[in-house]
Amino acid sequence: MTEAAPAPVDTPLPPDGPVTLAVHSMPMPLGEDVDPPRRSRWTLWLVLLICAAPVVASYFSFYVLDLRGRAYSDLITPTRDLPPTMALSTLQGAPVAAEALKGQWLLTYVPDRACDTGCERMLFMQRQLREMLGKDRDRLDKLVLIPDDVQLTPAQVDALTGHGAPATVLRARRDAIEGWLMAAPGHRLGEHLFLVDPMGRWMLRSPATPDPSQLKKDLERLMRANAGWDKPGR
Repeated sequence: MTEAAPAPVDTPLPPDGPVTLAVHSMPMPLGEDVDPPRRSRWTLWLVLLICAAPVVASYFSFYVLDLRGRAYSDLITPTRDLPPTMALSTLQGAPVAAEALKGQWLLTYVPDRACDTGCERMLFMQRQLREMLGKDRDRLDKLVLIPDDVQLTPAQVDALTGHGAPATVLRARRDAIEGWLMAAPGHRLGEHLFLVDPMGRWMLRSPATPDPSQLKKDLERLMRANAGWDKPGR
């Protein structure tokens, strides 16, 4: 005999009526309450701060740590930017963009007339100062800016490019060079060495016919103060 199927059981409805679904708002992700434009502004300022850190560090060493009074050389205030439109070229006449000089400290010399014994002494000093920096020498390049009305002999060019780390030798119009770098009152450009920071800003000028040992101390202070962020090579 076949068993009878059990009778269906009616499920009673809740006393309050049919079941309903309640929709609750989802929790907002962390940070969604920050105004997007405001957050973008903070991000922009952070990027600018990171980019400016090398410059801030370099001048902190001189101005905040009170090295101004102890520096042998003249600190340039305000600093003077390398003109982005300065027309530069190699000795062979190939154009060079001014922006290409940025990214490295530049110990710069300007032979403002036919290179005599005084000029050769300054070029020798420029070469020796870089070597005397020891492990920090690769953070500093030698730059020679030759006015367009000055000629160097083949032997002088060889002295610039054939001994140790070669100098970057470029030509430019005299008025363009003199519009950026300046000699001390009563002196010529060729009597000084000029220091340009990695952002292309002229910041320091040696005294006329400088004492190499004293100028070396200024360079060492600068390299030491910026050792944490400044890496060798352009």
